[in-house]
Amino acid sequence: MAKLTREDIYKTAKELSNWGRWGDDDQIGTLNNISPEDIVAAAGLVKRGKVFALGLDLKEKLQSGLFGGRWNLIHQMLATGTDAVNGEQDGDGRAYLRYADDAINVPCQGSTQWDALCHIFLDDKMYNGYPATDVTVNGAKKLGIENYRDKMVGRGVLLDIARWKGVDSLDDGYAITNADLDGCAAAQGVEIRKGDFVIFRTGHQERCLDSGDWSGYGGGDAPGVAFETAYWIKEHDIAGICADTWGCEGRPNETDEANQPWHWVVI
Repeated sequence: MAKLTREDIYKTAKELSNWGRWGDDDQIGTLNNISPEDIVAAAGLVKRGKVFALGLDLKEKLQSGLFGGRWNLIHQMLATGTDAVNGEQDGDGRAYLRYADDAINVPCQGSTQWDALCHIFLDDKMYNGYPATDVTVNGAKKLGIENYRDKMVGRGVLLDIARWKGVDSLDDGYAITNADLDGCAAAQGVEIRKGDFVIFRTGHQERCLDSGDWSGYGGGDAPGVAFETAYWIKEHDIAGICADTWGCEGRPNETDEANQPWHWVVI
């Protein structure tokens, strides 16, 4: 298959653009696809009340220096039980509090996270035409993750691609196609609806957890969605998509002319 060109990426970005769809001042993108009725319906799907943690332990060493200069979590104790027992917090003994306290230093993209719409620039623009220069050393003036704080509630659909394929983990570089997404959904008996949050499983994260080896996870080769799935996302009008990989899309990428081209389009 021919590799994507930068022209292909720009053409797809223009064709699938949601800029202006929900107004010139919109800052939440496809989260607009979720209605209050969708949230009520999603709440009604709960049967057993079982809770699943989808985030990784912050102490997992995901970052290996392959991308962005990110580092792994630095954890520092500010106050400990030893301090308390040794009397270091007692002051003059009249009014004191014995306690533990700590601090962490970690990049916002250092572990499990959700990309804000200010994360990726298409040349000098962000989603909805906001200028990339709206992101400064003081943070994002527009499209920051805080805009999601009361919006990310809805129906989640897990597409277990690895299980459907009959493997523990998809191979690095495997590109999940539109046909794969549709085939897995059909096999599981689920319908992808407008406003859904789609979670696809490749097995990549479990492979790293089992081996204890994260050396290539943060920016190295990985299974993930193919570039063509940008069309699938637009067709189904989902609210969001996430995965058990570092960057959702398959790596190596399908082009030599851009890094993470799927991100250029969907964010």
